Amino acid sequence: MARNTKVLVAVVWSVSAVVCGTVSGPARASDFATEVVSYYTGTSATPPKLEHPTYVNPLTALGEPSRVTGTGDWVSDVTMFNPPYLTNQIVSIGRGGHLTVKFDHPVHDNALGTCYGLDLIVFGNAGFVDGSDDWSGVAAGLFGADGGNVRVSQDGLTWFDIVGVTVDDLWPTLGYTDTSGPYANDGATPTDFTIPVNPNADPSNKTFAELVALYKGSGGGTGIDIASTGLDWIQYVNVWASDTAAFDVEIDGFADVVPEPATLALLVLGAGVALRRRRQ
Repeated sequence: MARNTKVLVAVVWSVSAVVCGTVSGPARASDFATEVVSYYTGTSATPPKLEHPTYVNPLTALGEPSRVTGTGDWVSDVTMFNPPYLTNQIVSIGRGGHLTVKFDHPVHDNALGTCYGLDLIVFGNAGFVDGSDDWSGVAAGLFGADGGNVRVSQDGLTWFDIVGVTVDDLWPTLGYTDTSGPYANDGATPTDFTIPVNPNADPSNKTFAELVALYKGSGGGTGIDIASTGLDWIQYVNVWASDTAAFDVEIDGFADVVPEPATLALLVLGAGVALRRRRQ
């Protein structure tokens, strides 16, 4: 009977991952970081860039990430090929700098089969290089992937490093599910910033339409699993750049990965059936 139980639980987890990958509507305000605890700009790792040192307002990292960017005739939706770049949208972290934010609630460690086991999403301003000849959008590598390091904490005093993951990297932000092209300004259906992209997906050489389908309603961002820290939940997130960092790290937002109620119901159902099978 134990063999049947394991198969059943595996099926439930597979379904829950799919449920997490659907859009459930606009996220609550508290699904995003709500407070800047500390910020140090650091020093620019390269000669001053277009946005440095004007991108030093840490409050831009609070609340929902950006869905539209640009000004005047250059306004367009945020897509994987067109990341946010305005001074009121992203904050830069230079060499030796850091940014610490706080959520107004605990961000819990999701089960391995829920939302790919990811718990937190950090949004930067990396984007896909457009390898097309006609600006239609074909993913040919990343630009602006600056590799910020991450620590998490329950109390803002004791910190745990997230090893093997850097932010301002995969996956570039997508603001709407129905934007007609990588540089258009006609999206009407928002993506869900609390849903991660499948970390095992491969974006290589995919067209814009294929990438939108791959995102499955997600708004992108770098997904983080806090399980390696041994913590059940966290409330503080620290992004930092080393003293020898080659580039500044840009941050646009932080989101809590929130499983849909249907996901939790499936997990409970699976556990209940498993218990009944063990008793038979």
